[in-house]
Amino acid sequence: MRGMVALVLIVGSLWVLERARSGVEISATRVGETPVTVLARPGADGPAVVIAHGFAGSSQMMQGYALPLARAGYRVHSFDFLGHGRHPVPMSGDLAAIDGTTRLLAAQAEKVIDAVGADNVPVALIGHSMATDILVRVAAGRADTGPVVLISAFSREIDATTPRTLLLVTGQWEPGLRDFAREAVKMVDPAAEPGLTATAGPVTRRAVVAPWTEHVSVLQSRAGRRAALDWLDQAYGRSSDTAILPTGHAIIGLVAGLALLFGGLARRLPVVPVAAVDLGWRRLLAVTALPALAAPPLALALPVAALPVLVADYLALHLGIYAAVQIVLLRVWGVRWGGVSLPAILLLGGASLLIGVALDRYAANFWPTAERAAIILVLVLGAVPFFLADARLGHAAGRGRRLLLHGAFLASLGFGVALDFEGLFFLLMIAPVIVLFYLVFGTMGHAASRRSGPLAPGLVLGLVLAWALGVSFPLFSG
Repeated sequence: MRGMVALVLIVGSLWVLERARSGVEISATRVGETPVTVLARPGADGPAVVIAHGFAGSSQMMQGYALPLARAGYRVHSFDFLGHGRHPVPMSGDLAAIDGTTRLLAAQAEKVIDAVGADNVPVALIGHSMATDILVRVAAGRADTGPVVLISAFSREIDATTPRTLLLVTGQWEPGLRDFAREAVKMVDPAAEPGLTATAGPVTRRAVVAPWTEHVSVLQSRAGRRAALDWLDQAYGRSSDTAILPTGHAIIGLVAGLALLFGGLARRLPVVPVAAVDLGWRRLLAVTALPALAAPPLALALPVAALPVLVADYLALHLGIYAAVQIVLLRVWGVRWGGVSLPAILLLGGASLLIGVALDRYAANFWPTAERAAIILVLVLGAVPFFLADARLGHAAGRGRRLLLHGAFLASLGFGVALDFEGLFFLLMIAPVIVLFYLVFGTMGHAASRRSGPLAPGLVLGLVLAWALGVSFPLFSG
C-alpha cells in the first residue's frame, strides 16, 4: 500500500511539473559572466521579461513565475545574481551600503536588460525579496522598462510615482511586508484597498495577497502568479488563457513520494542490531542543553574566517562544536555505535541524489560550481560529526525525543544570532532549509537507522547537508 501511494504521488507530481514546462524551450546563455536561463515558446515574439531572485535564491527558484509567462508567449530571461546559483563570481562590496553591493547588483541587472531588450518594447521586470530593491532602482533610472512585479517587496525607493506600473505580491504570512505593500498602493490613492487597482495619472498600482504562503512558498502561489500574468497582459494589451498549474503542491508531492518510497525500500535493508541510547531526563537535558549553550559563544570566539561565503565559517564551527560535546558525552556514557552498513549508504545516498536532481530541475539550484567545492568540504567537517551524533541519539528513539534534539539545535542557532545579530542575521534564512532537511532527509535517515544502525545515515546525511548548504550560501568576497 505504501509503495502504491508513493508511486501515485510521484507520477502525479511529475505529470504536473512536466506539463508546466510543456511547449517551452529552456536554454542557458550568458551575459558576460552572468548565467541566464531563457524560457520561451518556439517562435515567441512577446515582450521580454527579466526575472530576478532573492537572497540565497537562484533562477530555478523563479520557475513558478517564469514558466506560465513563457507559455503565454513572453520571452523570459531569469538570471543568477553575483555569488548565487551558478554564478562563479562572488558578491562583493558593503552589503549594508547603497553604493556597495546594491550598486553592483543593479549594474548586473542592467546588463541583462540591455542584452534582452529589443524592438523598442519596454522590458517587464519581476523580482523577489532582495531583487525588489534592485529592480526598483533600475526601473527608476531607465526609460526602457515596462510593468514591474515585486514579490515580497521592501524597497524604500518606491514612491508615489516610481515604478509607474507596479504590482506587489505578498504572502499572507508576511504581515510586515503585506503592510508595506498596502502603504505603497496608498501612496497613489489613500483610499485604495488591497486587491483593487489604484490609479493617479500615468501611475497604476495594485497589491495582491497570496493566501497560505510565506516568504518562499509565495513563489509558487497560483493567485500571485495569475495576478502577475494578468498584470503584464493588461500593460501590454495582450490576452492569455494560460493555466496556472499547482507546481508548488507537485514539488511537495514529488519529494514526499520519493521519501515514502524510500521508507518502503529501507525495510529491506539488512539488520544491524544497535540498542537505543538509554537516556533519563538528566542525560537528555545534558545532551541537548550543553551543546546548545556551548556552541554559539565558542564558535564566535574562534577567529576563523576562511571561506568566501556568508556565515559558512561560523556554521561549520557551530556544527562541529555541537557534535563534539555530544560525542564526548556519548563516549563517557559508554555508548556503542554499531557497524557501518554499505547497503544503507548506497540506498540512502542514491535516494538523496535522486531528490537533489528533482529539486534542481523543478525548485532550486542543487549543483555546485567549482568555486563551492572547498566550501562543501569545510562544511563536511562539521556536518558529518553533527549528524553522526544526531543519528546515534535518535536511533530507535520516539518522535518526541527526536523533536527535542532537533529543536535544541535550532534554538542554538537562534542563540548564536542573538549573540551577534549583525554578523549572523543570515542564519535566520538558513533555518527553514534545516527544518525541511529534517523533515525529508532526517525522516529517511531514521528509517534506514532503524534497520541498519545510525552510522550509515549519519555519514550520508552529514554529506548531504554540507552539499545543500554549500550550494545555498551566496559566495561573498569582502
